[in-house]
Amino acid sequence: MTRTILITGAGSGIGRGLSLNLAAKGHTIVAVDLNPQTTRVLDVTSEPDVERFMREIAPRRIDVLINNAGIQHVARLEEFPQEKWDAVVDVILKGACLMTRAVLPQMRKNGFGRIINIGSIHSMVASAYKTAYVAAKHALVGFSKVVALETADTDITINTICPSYVRTPLVDAQIKNQATAHGISEDEVINKIMLQPMPKHAFVTVEEIAATVEFLMSDMARNITGQAIAIDGGWTAQ
Repeated sequence: MTRTILITGAGSGIGRGLSLNLAAKGHTIVAVDLNPQTTRVLDVTSEPDVERFMREIAPRRIDVLINNAGIQHVARLEEFPQEKWDAVVDVILKGACLMTRAVLPQMRKNGFGRIINIGSIHSMVASAYKTAYVAAKHALVGFSKVVALETADTDITINTICPSYVRTPLVDAQIKNQATAHGISEDEVINKIMLQPMPKHAFVTVEEIAATVEFLMSDMARNITGQAIAIDGGWTAQ
């Protein structure tokens, strides 16, 4: 069955990859991002902007929400600009809150909904120099658990997919930042920091994430809710 899927942060990286992959499977994609060149424009951290957007797309049915929008900044906590810290948490956590709250009334009315957060391996473990990102991604899991309980009376589920590193522009930027922060080469960042904790030693692909999304939004996943699902090459098995 095809679905109408609203994807945030769809202008690049995982969000763009998911949009293209799921569209190719026949699903209808509503792609939003701050980038006006590739998507509908939406600031997920702004309640008025979210409300405006929902009015504009009404009465279109949204079956699935993918909370993917995210940004990153790498620095020691003592050197982490507060405005950067706030921005990371706002986009990842507040954005997921505002978007989820916005789609829930219609999903309840329709008697069906799937909310899928794109978390991270950093929803489960930590890495140095990423206090804001790790805090926000961990919080997504707790947020999902509460919403899962609040929506248990209907066919709505919410889960968090937690991939380890996916080779996207965001990760490429992290490679450079991590090399500077650790005082090592970019190749060493890839092999010793990113892939070394993964027994399979391979970057996760967008296609793998899309396949997980497709299962979670199916009828057969109606009893999977409030879960953190790792795609991590064995990282958290150790």
